[in-house]
Amino acid sequence: MEQKKLYEGNKIKFAEEKQMYNIRAGNDRYLICTKPFNPRHTVLYSIVDLLENIRGTNDYILNPYDYSLTTDCRQCLKDLISGEAKISTRNRIPLKFEGK
Repeated sequence: MEQKKLYEGNKIKFAEEKQMYNIRAGNDRYLICTKPFNPRHTVLYSIVDLLENIRGTNDYILNPYDYSLTTDCRQCLKDLISGEAKISTRNRIPLKFEGK
């Protein structure tokens, strides 16, 4: 079965989540995904590594990115590609998509 291509602007659903995420930036390996977090008027984010088959938060103690901004999502993607940023080893889980 052919895997659906995941592009910026598409929505995806993780098996552990009720709400869908928006893909804000991505390439063949990484996806930066967000969903609204209305109680705080912000977004929650998840970084997906399609090669390692994991997802999680970044590994920074003080987060330098505002994931509600597309420019910051794209900068995070650039930093992941260059190796400057990584997915947290403490806050990662296996990648499980739900649905189609």
